[in-house]
Amino acid sequence: MVIEVKSGRRDKFEYNSEWEAFVLNRVIPSSVVFPVEYGFVPQTYADDCDPLDIMALSYEPLEVGAIAKVHVIGMLVMEDEKGLDYKILSVLLNDLRFSGFTDLSAVPEYRLKEIAEFFTTYKRLEQTRWAKVQGWQGPKEAGEVVLAAMKSYKKLNKTS
Repeated sequence: MVIEVKSGRRDKFEYNSEWEAFVLNRVIPSSVVFPVEYGFVPQTYADDCDPLDIMALSYEPLEVGAIAKVHVIGMLVMEDEKGLDYKILSVLLNDLRFSGFTDLSAVPEYRLKEIAEFFTTYKRLEQTRWAKVQGWQGPKEAGEVVLAAMKSYKKLNKTS
């Protein structure tokens, strides 16, 4: 995954492929901070016409622009102003404290609630944006979404 937002921050960066740089998209106006590392899966194309969103649990914030090897353990299914929105949840492969995390059952319930609460509220003060959390799904469903986004990317780049 490519990190766009560090955990504990409100500033939301997005990678701009045309500029080949990370650009400040906005500062979250709600008084909440990202509870996870947040970014995208390279070489994917999701239904919202962006790379697939991915989150990673970590014990320390990672730097914007860093590439982290991760293991997918589930996904948060949401809906927003653009339609269905999947947020893949992963753990860092290079952190032994996450060994044995194979699915959502390894994550404390309060962490899953914290993440869902963040995504429920983070757009609340924005006039034209909204978000509704539908629930969590496991690694099998998350893997299917990742594969579909990879196929969409390949298809898009064959025709470009």
